[in-house]
Amino acid sequence: MIIDLKDRVALVFGAGSSGEGWGNGKAAAVAYARSGAKVVCVDLNRAAAEETAGIITDEGSTALALAADVASEAQIIEVVARVMADFGRIDILHNNVGIAQIGGALELDEALWDRSMNVNVKSVFLACKHVLPHMIAAGKGAVVNISSLAGMRIAGYDMPAYYASKAAVNHLTQALAVRHAREGIRVNAVLPGLIHTPLISTTKGMAETFGDFEAQIAARDAMSPTGKMGDAWDVANAAIFLASDQAKYINGVALCVDGGLAARIS
Repeated sequence: MIIDLKDRVALVFGAGSSGEGWGNGKAAAVAYARSGAKVVCVDLNRAAAEETAGIITDEGSTALALAADVASEAQIIEVVARVMADFGRIDILHNNVGIAQIGGALELDEALWDRSMNVNVKSVFLACKHVLPHMIAAGKGAVVNISSLAGMRIAGYDMPAYYASKAAVNHLTQALAVRHAREGIRVNAVLPGLIHTPLISTTKGMAETFGDFEAQIAARDAMSPTGKMGDAWDVANAAIFLASDQAKYINGVALCVDGGLAARIS
């Protein structure tokens, strides 16, 4: 199956990578471009956004790099206005930004809880709030929210703020999907399971849960039914499918990309 996104504009929030290599957002942005879309790469870290946009332009496609804090409504508004001014449309909204805060209810302070909710949930709400009117005016559009299997299952880390925030993204996805279906909008979520990205090496406390980084890799591989973690391209390929016409009757789904982990009882 060939995914054809020619002439479409994809707005990707969280298009950079938290470290060296391929994060989910970086891979998704490049995958959209390789499928024919013009891609707006947005990240809190401008250099990371520019790196992703540079890969796209080096491959002969169109990309624009912007910096923004997705938890700021004013900055979201600025990004959307810039995209509409430069491209005149937004066909695909890809919400990839997310952070993991290690710490249980007894250890995590209120500020870190609020940050998790702002970055992981409010960012999706704000992006949809300001992009959906343009999609509704066009009579079509696709939103892909990158959630997590951790919104449905406990992942082995002590991080209830992450679990709760991703569960909220899953339900927000369904609420938006039902509300806007008759306006030609589809809203779906991808739920990555155990994925080997820079996030697992750059998030404070994740490796220490298992002892050290090498032990974490071994444990995560062992937890997967396949015996190996997935990678960012597995998530990206699911996203571009959901954004494409091949998925025109798929709406409100939470698509697990997890090697079968969600099907396992224990």
